[in-house]
Amino acid sequence: MRKENQVIKQILDFACNEEKVRAVMINGSRVNSNAPKDIMQDYDIVFFITNIDDVSYKINQDWVNVFGELVIMQQNDFEDGSYIFLMQFKDGVRIDLGFKDINRIEEMTKEDTLSKILLDKDNIGLKLPLPNDSIHYVKKPTEKEFNEILNEAWWIQTYVAKAIWRDELPLAKYMFDVVLIDCIREILSWHIGEMYNWKINVGKCGKWFKGLLPEEIFNELVSIYPTVDYEEMWQSLFEAGKFIRKIGKELAEKLGYNYPIQDDINVTEYIQKIKILPRDATDFY
Repeated sequence: MRKENQVIKQILDFACNEEKVRAVMINGSRVNSNAPKDIMQDYDIVFFITNIDDVSYKINQDWVNVFGELVIMQQNDFEDGSYIFLMQFKDGVRIDLGFKDINRIEEMTKEDTLSKILLDKDNIGLKLPLPNDSIHYVKKPTEKEFNEILNEAWWIQTYVAKAIWRDELPLAKYMFDVVLIDCIREILSWHIGEMYNWKINVGKCGKWFKGLLPEEIFNELVSIYPTVDYEEMWQSLFEAGKFIRKIGKELAEKLGYNYPIQDDINVTEYIQKIKILPRDATDFY
């Protein structure tokens, strides 16, 4: 596997030989001193080019071979005319290489505090602060945002319960594993944000929860993730409710908001009824 200095050299050598590329920026975890370092880290690179309407890099993609032998690649376009190549190479190196208009370089460096200029052919001389992840800090929720997520966290449990009762596994799994877990992740992010005075980055999808949460709470979170066994899913659903109640009430008190206790009571009673409802029932009662 190529070392970081080798990959950066390949990137800069290529950029130096391309007249259209005027500047190179790296951002993301490679310049985040708080991010765990391992061999799976991507290289998030931006090439700032003279004419973003020039699609030659998209039409003839032979240039990609300069960076290694591909496992797979994905190319995406954006509304502002910029585009990106997501490239996974066989030696384990992954490079996400974006192409953006050189006229947007100052704007782009302000958008992401995890940015570092590697090459500046025209001596633009942008003054950037040391890379930091402050832009990714958990933001304190407004009362409206708090209420909406807590409402969704309880509301979606009725969907999960109904799908289990109907033996609609794909729907039950989606509502639980995606929608409900997303709500729990958001609540936990706020919980951690409050713990660190809103100066903490929990990582994409809460990937750094394990190192930021007390072991007991993290283990409770892990225990919520269900299997495809319906009995285990029911148990996980009720455990999820307890978890939301525990974290949500504590967070509401610290933020000075109201925890939706009536939604909690009503939904818990409702899904308990569904759990014992015979599969061939013709009446809810």
